[in-house]
Amino acid sequence: MARLGFGAFLAPHHPVNEHPFLQFRRDIALVEHLDRLGYDEFWCGEHHSSGWEMIASPEMFLAAAAERTGRIKLGTGVVSLPYHHPFNVAQRIVQLDWMCGGRAIFGSGPGALASDAHVLGIDPMTQRPRQDEAIGIIKRLMKGERVTHKSEWFELNDAALQLLPMQEDMEFVVASQISPSGMTLAGKYGAGVISIGSLSSQGLTALPTQWGFAEAAAKKHGQTVDRKNWRVLLNWHIAETREEARRQAGPGLMHHHNEYIHGTLQNPGTKPPFSSPDEALDKTAFGEGAVATIGTPDDLVAKIKSVLAASGGFGTVIGFVHDWASPENTMRSWDMVARYVVPEINGYLTGLRKSRDFVANNREYFERAKHAILANIEENDAAKEALKFTNSPRIATSASASNLPDFGKGRAAE
Repeated sequence: MARLGFGAFLAPHHPVNEHPFLQFRRDIALVEHLDRLGYDEFWCGEHHSSGWEMIASPEMFLAAAAERTGRIKLGTGVVSLPYHHPFNVAQRIVQLDWMCGGRAIFGSGPGALASDAHVLGIDPMTQRPRQDEAIGIIKRLMKGERVTHKSEWFELNDAALQLLPMQEDMEFVVASQISPSGMTLAGKYGAGVISIGSLSSQGLTALPTQWGFAEAAAKKHGQTVDRKNWRVLLNWHIAETREEARRQAGPGLMHHHNEYIHGTLQNPGTKPPFSSPDEALDKTAFGEGAVATIGTPDDLVAKIKSVLAASGGFGTVIGFVHDWASPENTMRSWDMVARYVVPEINGYLTGLRKSRDFVANNREYFERAKHAILANIEENDAAKEALKFTNSPRIATSASASNLPDFGKGRAAE
């Protein structure tokens, strides 16, 4: 079976009541933690308003993270292209790729927060066309072309990058919500996709039809797309038991919804404020249409398998980073996913379990080893004499077993 990648997406969503310096340091520490645990990718976004989402430059954050990590890929999730001159974006991404040793992934979007576009004086109706235009220019620049281009919002005159990406073929990824626009854009340029809309029940419901938009657009523009380059976001918090996961995540989940989703963004259709942590948990992770997984590793394994089946398959599952639980319990959650969910999903334990079961269930094959040892002992008088002082007439056939105490002898002494 194809291996599923695992990653993390940091918007970030930090409550507006903590020291920003410490929040940034914890975010960097999280990337280090994920790198040590073997996660494949880390993504962080760009926002300029709302208070909760305080990373304005994903490239700057990821450059700092690159110095503290060694293998995890680092994705801009995303650069909002209408906010920037495409030449400057291309140069920053190229520099990031060199600074992180060829681990950069270039993720782009039109801009998610209406308040960001308002601050910058950008008409929301122009954002998606501008993202499309900018991607085309950036791809040409990264191929080494010299570009002259005049647009209503930027201009290039004989522009060429002094330095191309360290990677021979850096991956381009487009953010997708629920509408077909993100998938269609990905198909047009043969890019990967990161589905952010899957954090909602509507987005999960739309997944089965989403990839078809990318394939149709790719065919129209003479491109190809591959499901292995499709990332799907999911929300989770994992602990040893469901009860413990609920206890850890409930208050923070309630605060996040009431203060950010409902109180700050005020998007149409948003659920009303929750009256208690239990209500927040039940409606977010346990009720009808729930999309988050708050529970055990087994619960998350089941969720990922169901989304894989419903969507038709994708390449990487991305966990959304949140502050529902304490920093310590959040780190523990990511640790448990790496220890138990990743190997279960990817079949890493199959061979070990088969080996264990074969040894346990076919003892008749291994009795000859004991008989061989006894036969050798019988041929040596000194060994026969020493055998009288062993703890058991049965000869252990492994060093681990021979180190076990003789529990029967202890009970006899009692």
